[in-house]
Amino acid sequence: MKSSCPALARHIPSRGKHCVSAVTSLGGELFILRHGTVEVEVYDAVTLTIKRHVAFPQINRCAIGRYRLAACHRNSCLCASDSYRNVIHKIELSGCSGVAEMWAVADSPRGLSVNNVHNLVVACSKARKLQEYTTHGRIVREIRLQAVSLMCPWHAVQLSTGDYVVAQNTSPGVVIVVGEDGQLVRSYSGESSAVGHMDHPRSLVVTKKDDILVADYDNNRILTMAGSSGRVRVLALPIDGKIRGPDGLCLDQLQGRLRLYVAEYGGPSRVLAFDGVAL
Repeated sequence: MKSSCPALARHIPSRGKHCVSAVTSLGGELFILRHGTVEVEVYDAVTLTIKRHVAFPQINRCAIGRYRLAACHRNSCLCASDSYRNVIHKIELSGCSGVAEMWAVADSPRGLSVNNVHNLVVACSKARKLQEYTTHGRIVREIRLQAVSLMCPWHAVQLSTGDYVVAQNTSPGVVIVVGEDGQLVRSYSGESSAVGHMDHPRSLVVTKKDDILVADYDNNRILTMAGSSGRVRVLALPIDGKIRGPDGLCLDQLQGRLRLYVAEYGGPSRVLAFDGVAL
């Protein structure tokens, strides 16, 4: 990874006491879900102005704040994990707009991601497993994580190699890479590096070169992990003060440049947009 510092484009401020629960992007739009609200806010990714709201018809108000989001470009849909009822909600964003589906998954689904074959990867925390589904709810693969002693898988993203990088939401925290058989490929803890240990790593994004960005929640920072060398460092970001409780990450190609979105759950609870991220 290069070390040049990106520019802070602007940020989307908090709305009252509603902390940001999840953020994702699709087709020039940014989707934000806030704790205690029942609708997803949709913003123009260029201007960061709000355009509209979308709603999952079967979202339970009691579970608000337990949801995570992922968007599939090919199938033009938005998915949300529901750890209250152990289901995935999906809503179409074009064509049959408003058509919704829901299917059951393993215990305590948390982070979601979409892989290169446009399937949904679900990290099931209490079940200690990863499940991969088509966006129509057909299960493709299940990976048990007991063999690698991963206690609280919170988010998983598939690498170009077919392996999966997984964040464990514990203190001290760890990020591991496992194969499709659930066996350990490598592990990042930060303990042996200058950055020290991670504290409840929550969210991951992966670049085309399989470098990893980690939202190190209770350490109030973003870490980078070089896929080739394994080097761990703190990502320098131009912001007054510091990031407070980074809980969600989204990496997007916008007008020929990379933009990194960081969703804060703590402090001012903003969504920060950094342009020109060199990865």
